[in-house]
Amino acid sequence: MDVPMSDRRRHSSEFKREAVRMTYEPGRTLKEVGAQLGVDPTMLWRWRERVKIDGEDAFPAKSRGDAADEELHRLRRDLVRITEERDILKKALAYFAKHQS
Repeated sequence: MDVPMSDRRRHSSEFKREAVRMTYEPGRTLKEVGAQLGVDPTMLWRWRERVKIDGEDAFPAKSRGDAADEELHRLRRDLVRITEERDILKKALAYFAKHQS
């Protein structure tokens, strides 16, 4: 199930780093840390993997350019969805026009 962008929570770089650090504390599990922080354990696992790959550069701070990139990505995704909807409606119109006579 896709979560609408408006329902997604955004976490700061510091929050993510601290959450990852907490997952490495002795006796702590991803599930426990996730429940404590209100973050899905799968997300914590992804953040840990990202830290393993990128190290200190794992969660760069957002800049104004990043916001513009996110907006462009959202608009492109919306365009694809709307184009698909339009194509479905075109096919439905052609079908009903053909079977109306």
